Amino acid sequence: MVKKNAIMRYKILDSLLSNRNRYYSISELLEKVNEALELDGMEPVSRRCIEKDLNTLECAPYEAVIERVWYHGKKCIRYAEEGFSIFTKKLTEEEENLLSEVLNTIGQFDGLDTFEWLDSLKKRLDIKEHRRIILFDSNPYLTGKKLIGTLFTAISNKCVISLKYHSFKNSEANRYVVNPYLLKEYNNRWFLIAGYKDGTIRNFALDRIEGFEIMSALEYIEPDEDMESRFDDIVGVTLLNDMPTEDILLWVNEEGYQYVKTKPLHGSQRDVKGEEDKMVREKYPALQGGRFFRLQCILNYELKQLLMSKMDQLVVLEPATLKDDLVDRIKRLNSLYSSI
Repeated sequence: MVKKNAIMRYKILDSLLSNRNRYYSISELLEKVNEALELDGMEPVSRRCIEKDLNTLECAPYEAVIERVWYHGKKCIRYAEEGFSIFTKKLTEEEENLLSEVLNTIGQFDGLDTFEWLDSLKKRLDIKEHRRIILFDSNPYLTGKKLIGTLFTAISNKCVISLKYHSFKNSEANRYVVNPYLLKEYNNRWFLIAGYKDGTIRNFALDRIEGFEIMSALEYIEPDEDMESRFDDIVGVTLLNDMPTEDILLWVNEEGYQYVKTKPLHGSQRDVKGEEDKMVREKYPALQGGRFFRLQCILNYELKQLLMSKMDQLVVLEPATLKDDLVDRIKRLNSLYSSI
């Protein structure tokens, strides 16, 4: 294991060897290293130690190319490559391709002014452009998408913001002072997940935000929960307070089975098999063939919308509250189409 004072010596030597405005002999390197070590309360080292350190820097994993040149009558030691540092090692081609794809992925948020730093970062890292390998679904006409960049910055810098938000229910926009925590996409729509001072969490659709301002005088309050795990028990973004998870049983016909199997409706989805399958089929004999699935999640608006979108392929059986809600929706739809 490399000792702490050895790492300290390497850092000092690295800064000296990369300095193109001053060339150091071995004696001068020793003097500078010992000055820095003594300032840090460490014991000075010998010339032999510095020579061994230089040899170490030339080997893996550092692999520095060190040259010894004569300058004004003294033998000086420096990095052969200008700008080289053991702490800024060049990327391999594989690493460069991976980083390029990561930056291109972030760069798919077209039109975000505050993401212009991506181009600057690519230039500084000398990353060449590659064709995109991953392409995300996006809506070029999405209202409010330009807010993603500025809200991203506000979240990163932990700034309290005052939102001007126009909900569907209100005729006029209202102001909300919140702590922004997370930007989340669902079904080609973006949402800001933010918290009030009292700890209440709320979702704000970006297409309903008319603008916001930073409240620099207010102290930012961290969330009491993990924002990512907040969405474990739901479909979408709507989490109703104090709502329990429900055991949902549904039947899917043969046509829809492979689709639901390979693209689960929720992360908790599982096949009903063996004895459990036999019991369920005895309970619902009218449903021939097909497959049964169970989900464990909270009943919210997005779940019901998702299930309604596949009503020609599945039947929700339990719980009764969810089944009855969907039946009412189907009846209203039937009434509406029958009236045309």
